[in-house]
Amino acid sequence: MDIHSIRELDPKLVPESLFEIPQPPKTLFIRGNFPDKEKIFLCVVGSRKFTSYGRDACEKLIEGLRGYPVVIVSGLAMGIDSIAHKKAMEVGLTTLAFPGSGLMDKVIFPTSNVPLARKIVESGGAIISEFPNDFKATLYSFPQRNRIMAGISKAVLIIEAEEKSGTLITARLAVEYNRDVLVVPGSINSPTSKGTNRLIRQGATPITNSDELLEALGFEVDNKKMVQQELFNCTDDEKKVLEILREPFARDELIRLLKKPTHEANALLSIMEIKGLIKEELGEIRKV
Repeated sequence: MDIHSIRELDPKLVPESLFEIPQPPKTLFIRGNFPDKEKIFLCVVGSRKFTSYGRDACEKLIEGLRGYPVVIVSGLAMGIDSIAHKKAMEVGLTTLAFPGSGLMDKVIFPTSNVPLARKIVESGGAIISEFPNDFKATLYSFPQRNRIMAGISKAVLIIEAEEKSGTLITARLAVEYNRDVLVVPGSINSPTSKGTNRLIRQGATPITNSDELLEALGFEVDNKKMVQQELFNCTDDEKKVLEILREPFARDELIRLLKKPTHEANALLSIMEIKGLIKEELGEIRKV
């Protein structure tokens, strides 16, 4: 059978939780292979207008899931969705894409992601839709497919979101469906973090490193092994920070010692905290 052929997805293959949501899909169509439904399905979404911080956070967090039975679910959109799909494949995780259209190449939106859709299928994942095969995306079809992404997942991880963002629709649905809402905190100065920071104020779980993400998904984490792996993958700038942090420093003093522009240093420190290499406590930054 051609892996790119479109067929109806057997409901027995899909996690039962999807059919327990209000207005569950009556029929799902698939290109590719559906993974073992006993795996943990994690929906990863975020802003189309992502920042370098958002991209790095998304990639580092998914990198930390390498080797775990996790399926990355996202919406095949530009921005964080595409980054999540690509990183999942890079680290050997299965990924599922839910476009706001049918599954034929000629209707997939955005058209620039048709090669990505094909790559997802060829990597062992799948693209899935409840819409007819030749259905073209509309304004309403994206929020409609979001309910399936939230419904099929154990948790939803929000990377970046503006104050008025389609990403927040997925977060709201996750709350309604009693799914865990996990959020990457962002800069108070960044428009793409206003939505995510508001979600944290409303009770979402902040995620600052891969260990926290794994624990939120129900895994026991070998912290020592994880940190050793992260140290192996450190950049030169990260190694310089760790060398300086033989003793804790206040953020301003650490930035002065790094001799970098403040915005670059803060971005570097944020990524290192997400990777679990450093943490900030009582006004000081220290190694983990």
